[in-house]
Amino acid sequence: MSYWADDLVAELPPREDGQVLATGISPSGEIHLGNLREVMTADGVYRVLGEKALPARLVFIADNLDPLRRVYPFLEKDVYEPLVGQSLSGIACPCGRHVSYGDHFLAPFLEALQDLGVAAEIVRAHELYASGAMDEVIGLALVGRDTIAGILTELTGKEVAADWSPFDARCSSCWRLTHTAVTGFDLKARNVAYRCDCGQEGTTPFAGGGKLTWRVDWPARWKALGVTMEPFGKDHASRGGSYDTGVRIAREVFAYEPPHPIPYEWIALRGQGDMSSSKGNVLSIHGMLEVVPPQLLRYMVLRAEPQRAIRFDPGLALLTLMDELENPANKNRNERAVELAQIPGRSMLGISFRQLVSMAQIGDFDPERTASVLRRVGVEVSDLRLLARYLEYVHCWLDRFAPEDVRFALAPELPPAAAGLSESQQAFLGELARRLPDETGGDELHTLIYDLIKELGGEKPAPYFAAIYLAFIGKERGPRAGHFLAALPGDFVRKRLREAGGAT
Repeated sequence: MSYWADDLVAELPPREDGQVLATGISPSGEIHLGNLREVMTADGVYRVLGEKALPARLVFIADNLDPLRRVYPFLEKDVYEPLVGQSLSGIACPCGRHVSYGDHFLAPFLEALQDLGVAAEIVRAHELYASGAMDEVIGLALVGRDTIAGILTELTGKEVAADWSPFDARCSSCWRLTHTAVTGFDLKARNVAYRCDCGQEGTTPFAGGGKLTWRVDWPARWKALGVTMEPFGKDHASRGGSYDTGVRIAREVFAYEPPHPIPYEWIALRGQGDMSSSKGNVLSIHGMLEVVPPQLLRYMVLRAEPQRAIRFDPGLALLTLMDELENPANKNRNERAVELAQIPGRSMLGISFRQLVSMAQIGDFDPERTASVLRRVGVEVSDLRLLARYLEYVHCWLDRFAPEDVRFALAPELPPAAAGLSESQQAFLGELARRLPDETGGDELHTLIYDLIKELGGEKPAPYFAAIYLAFIGKERGPRAGHFLAALPGDFVRKRLREAGGAT
């Protein structure tokens, strides 16, 4: 079966100087799980190129020179209203622990990339511009202003204002990018003249004195960084969108062949729609890395073709996805995506996460006790440190996303709720205690329970299963009963069943 990243690499024309994959995000707010699709799609292709010993670079561009567009719901209006229009790299950090507003949101994302095994070169836009690396393309854009304006008008259907410039100058007084008008430029001196709505007039250098507008900045970066391939969201891929205009600008203004496009669909949060930090509809990447191993987030993205939407459900569906990754026998498992999801130096536990959820609660999240519980159901775990890490994942998942009926705690004594058991329920538990084998597997024990219910004339099994759960966890619902009881010491199970069955 073909795999999307393999197919894509096979179609690429060979390049002696190698491929340059670019990906980027504007750190205007929390960089969430939905943003992961772009960088992970690029990383998947980068890994395939590496497997084939084809030279390649993976570049992540932090668009921290972008202006703050508006006061987002998570910001204090009085504090940030005067800062709208200033670069994210020039606004103070909200918490005071980072060098800027942009780095406040960028830092946890970059840490997450390390956990995810993404070895990208990090390029901060404000440093890229300040270094002079963009000077040539800025000059070309200013000279080609009329050509660019014609392209934008033709492809978007919107007229470009007479005083429009492809370069947004930063005012030296109010520091805003969005309220200036370029009135001239000097290619030799590499600066632009501007006036600002605040009344300031002056000159500012190409290097560090502003930035190209988005639809021009993107193709300019292709040329400046030598980008040959780039994933981007479906909004940029629409007809007349940023990629279409970028292609024309790259060829007609910068004399550069545009990169191979990899448009992708969004990651949606099931029941809530596409993730959006400005709407508060997000799951943070670093938060999810407390719930699942990093290989799971890699697999979630890499298993799906980029143009197929991903609907992420952190509830019970997450257990299904985890089992797909961890279990080689799973029929839905995408083996190629599993290969690319692996991280050097990071192992997977290799057991059912769904099963571990139950076993961890029986073992009270203690690695040695949980390993003993797993051993009783035929699962050996030799790496207790890795098991301890997975138990932390389970604990976080139970706290944040698990349905109530999945959470339980093994009661050390007969729960008070068992006092309300009917005579038929008590008789069932007493008989189950007498017939419980010394050693048995979970499936066999589950069958024994069903057979006993039928033998005792139970028309519906639910009350009898409820009796088991009430006796052990004080709730009417719980994990699969046969596997649950098989995971407990036999003597303990018999004693509790006799107590709940009314034996003295």
